Amino acid sequence: MAERVLLRPFAATDAPAVAAYRSDPHVARYQGWDVPFSLVQAEEFVREVAGLDPAEPGWFQFAVEVSGKLVGDVGVNLHHNRMQAEIGYTLAAAHQGLGYATEAVRRLLEHLFDERGLHRVAAECDARNGPSARLLTRLGFRQEGHRVRSTWAKGEWTDDLLFGLLAEEWREHMI
Repeated sequence: MAERVLLRPFAATDAPAVAAYRSDPHVARYQGWDVPFSLVQAEEFVREVAGLDPAEPGWFQFAVEVSGKLVGDVGVNLHHNRMQAEIGYTLAAAHQGLGYATEAVRRLLEHLFDERGLHRVAAECDARNGPSARLLTRLGFRQEGHRVRSTWAKGEWTDDLLFGLLAEEWREHMI
């Protein structure tokens, strides 16, 4: 299968696109930021992530590019033991529902499990975000929990779905 999605480091020129997709209320609904996401915020975000090392513990964001255009980002929060991580993802509304998010997260998992040798990857999503939960399930994640009204986000309590995937499960899923 031909790769349609490229994961790459962010560049300063990405800031306008970041501001645009992160300012979309549909995209931001289940995310931790508020809209609008200004160009100044986007420039600061891009500058900050460009200076990080993806091999070091903490969050690192990869830009998601399709046909030379920035369409979103995927993040990895590498645990201090460097054997497990949490992931997250954001895709511009115009590029949702086309398989790009699945491809981007699959590529990220290949990187984490096959290239970096991680033991476990976790993810969580708002329980109302069915497409995100289905994406994780499609890629082999198992739902490990459902925290009821556990996160205060944008003026309301929300439920969280917790997912996990072990390296051996990933390998079995990819056969």
